[in-house]
Amino acid sequence: MNVYVAGSLWVVGAIVMGAVIAYLVRRYGLDEGRPDNNDAAGQAFTIVGGLHAAVIAFVLISLFDAASTVRDGSYEEAQSLVAASWAADALPEPVRSDIREMAAGYAGTVVNEEWPRMRDGGVVPDQGWDELDRMRELVDSSEVPGDDDWLTNRKTEVADSLLDVFKERQARLNAVQDNNIGMVVWFVLIGGSVIFVLLPNLFGGTKSLTHIVIVSTLAAATTLLLFAVYQMQNPFAGGSKVGPDAFSQAIERLR
Repeated sequence: MNVYVAGSLWVVGAIVMGAVIAYLVRRYGLDEGRPDNNDAAGQAFTIVGGLHAAVIAFVLISLFDAASTVRDGSYEEAQSLVAASWAADALPEPVRSDIREMAAGYAGTVVNEEWPRMRDGGVVPDQGWDELDRMRELVDSSEVPGDDDWLTNRKTEVADSLLDVFKERQARLNAVQDNNIGMVVWFVLIGGSVIFVLLPNLFGGTKSLTHIVIVSTLAAATTLLLFAVYQMQNPFAGGSKVGPDAFSQAIERLR
């Protein structure tokens, strides 16, 4: 389902539910002492609203930063892979051709095999790790003249670039699990949202229609924020998903 359609359904559902609750409170609730509750209810509403806004803001900022980090990390990983292949062009055959071929194969594995699994939150196969291990072993086994500093530096550069690929790959795979905010945080977010939306029902002095509009608006705004948190949990899926563009570009460079 399109993210905008799904978000709209969430918001419409929250508006309807908030409006129904507000109507029932005004229709069947006790009006006695309601206007006198405004000062106390207003203080409680301010405290709860401030705390709830701080929690949601913290979660959203953390998820947004994580998505940006994953996007930057994917480009770093792909660039290090290309750098390793280019540095390997100075090594003797068959290492030179094998490294370029294996680097292109690794990028294809990431695009075609790993990214769909990360998007679904599934387990990523070990094929990518195996390909990197073979490249590392191939570079380690390549022989260069000990008195040729230039070739020695190129071999070291290939090894260093592959090490960067290892690091960025591990960070990318960790991002799938690290961004799962967990049931406890969801309990706080949902529970706080319910309390925040229900508190205005303690206020008095407003007309029924005005009261319904206020409660339904708060419900819509809060639900919209919860939907944003839900969409940004997995940086490889949802509305802020990071695609394998960096590795697709790497494949073009390695051809």
